Amino acid sequence: MKTIGYAAHSADAHMVPYHFERRDLRANDVAIEILYCGVCHSDLHTVNGDWGPQPYPLVPGHEIVGVVQSVGSDVKNYQVGDRVAVGCMVDSCQECDQCHHGEEQFCRHGMTPTYGAPDRISGETTQGGYSKHIVVREEFVLRIPDNMDMAKAAPILCAGITTFSPLRTWKVTNGSRVGVIGLGGLGHMAVKLAHAMGAEVTAISRTKTKEKEAIAMGAKGILASTDANAMAAAANSFDLIIDTAPVKHDVSAYASLLDIDGTLVVVGQVGPLEELMSVPLVFGRRRIAGSLIGGIAETQEVLDFCAQHNVYPDCEMIKMDQINDAFARLAKGDLAHRFVIDMSSLQEA
Repeated sequence: MKTIGYAAHSADAHMVPYHFERRDLRANDVAIEILYCGVCHSDLHTVNGDWGPQPYPLVPGHEIVGVVQSVGSDVKNYQVGDRVAVGCMVDSCQECDQCHHGEEQFCRHGMTPTYGAPDRISGETTQGGYSKHIVVREEFVLRIPDNMDMAKAAPILCAGITTFSPLRTWKVTNGSRVGVIGLGGLGHMAVKLAHAMGAEVTAISRTKTKEKEAIAMGAKGILASTDANAMAAAANSFDLIIDTAPVKHDVSAYASLLDIDGTLVVVGQVGPLEELMSVPLVFGRRRIAGSLIGGIAETQEVLDFCAQHNVYPDCEMIKMDQINDAFARLAKGDLAHRFVIDMSSLQEA
């Protein structure tokens, strides 16, 4: 299938229009016309080569929403016209213990990311959602609930599941005390989801500049991490902290905010952190953990949860030819919303 997208051709290049071929349908494949695609901070990191060399030309995008265009002969759960989505992965071995447990992101043989990785069968590089079409095996296609606004759903496929999964894993419920470090794409979703679960949520940021926005999202306020007195007063006040900061930072500075047996979960920074101080961990039986997206069943769960509770990311709709400006804004700072590309603009571009 011939299609068009926007691709990076090197680490220092702007995104430009790119004509390429999607594979012919295999028996278990679903072909999707993409209507919307979210812009994730990891898209920027990947195309810039921050996480290592990439197989350019590269079409990023793993927050994908669209409609089914055609299906392979063995597809049972989808038909033409269905409202569907694709997240951060498009394949896994389907045979290991993790795949059997619905944790495909931890596939023992390595899950296949939506872009920038070799296809498990053909070896060709997977290309993402900054394009008009995508072809994905049925097991990695998700259903958009009937009452969900498709234009706002895309960021749930990454920012949503990345924060929903640790909230579920650490059993956040009514009355849980949750802190969220950072109010960017991930952080603002963590606040909204934890609030919808009944938690008492506090945003943690360097300043209180975004406090009005945080309260509107469901937080009771902002704890300013640069205010030593406020940080000291907040000691032992959280059961769980979701750390969405996307850069190297000192997690030890936040550990004393956890109550005994509390956990800080890193979901933002992929790479080095500042040297860890063990004192607050040892003296409070506190934990620092990490979490990576979620499995397919859990990703469907967060879509259904958001539809049920009317939880949506704050979105700024852009046209495809605005992607380089969006990347520049993303690189400058932590935006308290998510860019979403309206793919109907791709033909105009």
